[in-house]
Amino acid sequence: MKPVVTLTLNPAVDASSAAETVHPVRKVRTTNERFDPGGGGINGARVIEELGGRAFAVYLAGGNSGNVLDDLLDELGLVYHRVHIKEPTRVSHVVFERSSGHEYRFTPTGPTLEEREWRSALEFLDLLDFDYLLASGSLAPGVPEDFYVRLERLAAGKGAKLVADTSGEPLRRLLEHGAHLVKPSVGELESVVGESLREPDKLEAAAKSLIEHGRLDMMTVTLGRDGALLVTPDFTRRLPSPNVEVKSAVGSGDSFLASMTLALARGAGPLHAFLDGIAAGAATAMTVGTELCHRDDIRRLRRELDTMV
Repeated sequence: MKPVVTLTLNPAVDASSAAETVHPVRKVRTTNERFDPGGGGINGARVIEELGGRAFAVYLAGGNSGNVLDDLLDELGLVYHRVHIKEPTRVSHVVFERSSGHEYRFTPTGPTLEEREWRSALEFLDLLDFDYLLASGSLAPGVPEDFYVRLERLAAGKGAKLVADTSGEPLRRLLEHGAHLVKPSVGELESVVGESLREPDKLEAAAKSLIEHGRLDMMTVTLGRDGALLVTPDFTRRLPSPNVEVKSAVGSGDSFLASMTLALARGAGPLHAFLDGIAAGAATAMTVGTELCHRDDIRRLRRELDTMV
């Protein structure tokens, strides 16, 4: 199996810590500090490697924070290619407040990319040989809203498949154009269709309509604690998330999509891959801060899900 190539246009150095109480003005003393390489595609590559697959992470980064990101990836032993950009990579911060159990996320917008920078990423991807391209995360400022459509055309030209996680106008354009698999959250899908989809029947109808009128092979909609929905041209399946102690939702969606993509790349069918995704998403919710899922937790949760099918 060829490595799954992942693309992260707007990566981050993800810092996380814990504090007893978050107060305004006064210093907030923190503990349990950790730093992880972050961004949708990079998180996806981390999960694929954790599950015994092979990933090749492509990302755009700049400045001293970009160098830190390189170091963090080196520590994990991930294979990667950095497209250098002028502006520094963003640094995000997650703080867990022990007294309330609340999690505070501070997420910068990120650097503005020049045209030559995002085009360099496309040119590099065009040199690679892959069957699956996983593109996940927010578009950096300066990147055109049809970028994911360009990625799908690039992948299709190689006979490869695009798996994407995006939102807003980039998501709308990709849904119109088509892809192998798209994973919006229910809120992201609502923003595209322009109506509430909290009722199961309405959500399924909207997803089916997009499958029927678009060029999607399949769509999965993540529902947070309520699980996820899978829609293909042949069937629809909705499953709850396993009952776990949620410590942090950071990276759960990325883990879900990465695990599902790896299963598809290994030849699994949509439902099998869907179950793998749910297990990985729930396993990541069990970890603190910016830590991601562990293989043993995924395997245990996957066995539990088998009893629901």
